[in-house]
Amino acid sequence: MLLGLGLVIVGIGLVLMLFGRTNLPIGRLPGDILYRGKHTTFYFPLATSIVVSVVLSLVLYLVGRIRH
Repeated sequence: MLLGLGLVIVGIGLVLMLFGRTNLPIGRLPGDILYRGKHTTFYFPLATSIVVSVVLSLVLYLVGRIRH
């Protein structure tokens, strides 16, 4: 089970790397919080998290409707 979970995490990481090579603004949306201090950087992808949550919710809702 841990091996399967690890493979899923690696797969998600590879997909995110491929999205980074395209011109999609994932992770750089308006509403993402970026603070650059003198010795620190804080990044919180608020808008990206909301968009991903909505998309996953819709996909899982549609999968649930299809299964019933």
